[in-house]
Parts: sequence; structure tokens; C-alpha cells
Amino acid sequence: MVAWFGDMRIIKRTISGELSLLPLFLNNVKKEGTGDLEEAMGEFSKESCPSVKNILLLDSEGKRVAVKYFSDDWSSNASKLAFEKSVFTKTLKTNARSEAEITLFDGYIVVYKFVQDLHFFVTAGDDENELIIANVLQGFSDSVGLLLRGDVEKRTALENLDLILLCIDEIVDGGIILETDANTIAGKVATNAVDGSAPFSEQTISQALATAREHLARSLLK
Repeated sequence: MVAWFGDMRIIKRTISGELSLLPLFLNNVKKEGTGDLEEAMGEFSKESCPSVKNILLLDSEGKRVAVKYFSDDWSSNASKLAFEKSVFTKTLKTNARSEAEITLFDGYIVVYKFVQDLHFFVTAGDDENELIIANVLQGFSDSVGLLLRGDVEKRTALENLDLILLCIDEIVDGGIILETDANTIAGKVATNAVDGSAPFSEQTISQALATAREHLARSLLK
């Protein structure tokens, strides 16, 4: 269904399923008999990989909670802040709580979702696959929800900002999409906390470990 909001086209979709990009590519390579793995990986260049421009987490007033940019499209902090304000303002009156929404404006695809007083956004070029970008958003918001143990609000997010930033790092590297499965992302964040590879507080480590244990138990019971 397509709805209009101001000068934006809002494309409402039900977001489901996870995408595993590299395995799909390698499977096709195997079927087509394309050289060895090294040659295949060479063909799987940065240009052929789905990518995003930024990942934003804003509060209910449009202020930053956690943001990361992977593009030179916004060369200054002022231009980044202006983009964030524009995205927040243009999507504020839409209903993106029950499911994610996708909008096209200023030459970008922006997928977004609101949870409590937090607004999640993922921006990509208009030539990217909308479903892939929607999966990035879903993986981001769901992994944050797992690590915050369902208490997805600004106060808790700020108290666990290190977890959220590490979630982004597990999802995207230099703009290239690495992972979209929330359980996998949360598990890697918990593992990094245990390994001491990030400056987590004792409370944060305990929280991440508890989440990892819970989801391991659930997976074993399935």
C-alpha cells in the first residue's frame, strides 16, 4: 500500500524474514562453477554489496541518542544534524509503531520505526533494495530490544549506549551490511563484552550475558 504524506511517498510493508547475503552469493558461485573461493570473493566487491549511508537512533524530540554515518554525502556535522532534523520532522506524524515504514525523499531510501520514545532510522541510496534495508532496520531495533531486555526507551538506551554502538558495528562495516539477524547481533555483542574488547561496565556485561543465556536456552528448547 502506498500513502502520501506531504511531499513524501510512504511505502508501507510488512517486514519479515532475514537475509543472508554472502551465503546466497557463494551458493550461486558454486552452482555456476565460478573459480575458487578467493576468486569468488574478489568478485564480491564493495560495489556489489548492499550498503547503507547511515544508521540513526533519535529521541522523541529528534535529538541524537546514537548515530553513525558511512558516507561523505554529509561532509560536516551541521549537514548531518540538518538531515536528522529533516528526517525526524517529515516522519514524525506517520504511524510507524506497528511496523516499519519506508519513505523516499531527497534521493534516499529511509526505513524507520518508532519504539516507545525512540525513533530508529536506516538510510540508503535510492538504488538499494528496500527489503534489504528494511531487514537492517529490523535487525537493529530488535537487537537493541534484546540487549535492553525489552526496556527500549531513551533513558535505558543512554545508560547502555556502548551496547547500541556495538550493535551498529556488528550490523554494518564501512557502510557494507554484514548481519541482520537480531539474535546473532546480540550474541556477538555479548561475546565482545565477555572478551573485554569494548569498555563495558560490569552491569552492562552482566546484562549482555543474561540476554545471551536466555536466547541460547530458548533456541535449545525449540
